[in-house]
Amino acid sequence: MSESDRSRADRPYMAEALRLARQGRFTTDPNPRVGCVLVRDGQVVGRGWHARAGEPHAERHALAEAGEAARGATCYVTLEPCSHTGRTGPCADALVAAGVTRVVAAMADPNPQVAGQGLARLREAGIEVECGLLENEARALNPGFIRRMETGRPYVRIKLAASLDGRTAMASGESQWITGPAAREDVQQLRAASSAIITGSGTVLADAPALTVRPESWVQATYPVLPVRQPLRVVADRQLRTPAQAPVVTGPGGALLLCAPEATRGAQLEALRRAGAEVLGGDWHPEAILLELGRRGCNEVLVESGPTLAGAFLAAGCADELIVYLAPVLLGDAARPLLHLPGLEHMADKIALTLIDLRQVGDDVRLTLRLT
Repeated sequence: MSESDRSRADRPYMAEALRLARQGRFTTDPNPRVGCVLVRDGQVVGRGWHARAGEPHAERHALAEAGEAARGATCYVTLEPCSHTGRTGPCADALVAAGVTRVVAAMADPNPQVAGQGLARLREAGIEVECGLLENEARALNPGFIRRMETGRPYVRIKLAASLDGRTAMASGESQWITGPAAREDVQQLRAASSAIITGSGTVLADAPALTVRPESWVQATYPVLPVRQPLRVVADRQLRTPAQAPVVTGPGGALLLCAPEATRGAQLEALRRAGAEVLGGDWHPEAILLELGRRGCNEVLVESGPTLAGAFLAAGCADELIVYLAPVLLGDAARPLLHLPGLEHMADKIALTLIDLRQVGDDVRLTLRLT
């Protein structure tokens, strides 16, 4: 069989591994989403996907399903098998012990603890190894894990909802609801896939958002056995104005408030800590926020805020995607703008975007744009 024929024969099995990996979209954090398929004599003998950090990796699930049928099989896996011992043992060693004769990986692991060592261990054991099949699709599964391993910061999406004339709220601040129920349900999936959600104290005071994945949402209903973890809620609050009873503090999951050093004292600080919030003082510009979240193992971050904080992340070059929901309504000149981006005076200053997805969500339109 020629190399091109073999690649064509391999593609359906890797596509199945990618499909399995996507099942971990809302649960694997801070680990990557990984799927694995074991094939022997043209038959799938084992399937697996990584569900949650600390639990068996995809390869081990597939090996357990295959049993003795794994001997002589080909392993299709969306990420290089690990070679280090963390909360589970090295998957490369498990594949060797099971008698797998060929491993096809979609991509090398960007984790410096692995970074080619898993593939090298397999080759040393006499296993045929190939890497790169459907790599773009595999990388698209884990943009945050890859970004964090390579740069120390998470992948950042900014979510915005606006009228057709680019307005996000009336002059009074009234903003509920610009978009329809289908768009708001769609946002639940963005939240569930995120390690953390960042907002500002102005949004907290004006709208009292919970920034949680609702229990009645499609996401939670789809994962009743393996509950979706709640993202960390992060409030940029220089003066520590967030009330201790605010839903962003008291809701399920953790809350982190980032304030100026001089605000880390007094009754308000103690009230927030009693309510369960963590408070950190510092110089919290966007890059510093992201590096702190990267240290905490956050892979993907969603910014749900007002136009000032969202604009600050864009202006600082700290955004990777914009997700904009446009509603078929007009709010007029007095309404609040989509973004505050001061300092853009010439065409050469414009921020370039690439449209990567456009679709209708209920009565609204969702645009996904990548920063270029």
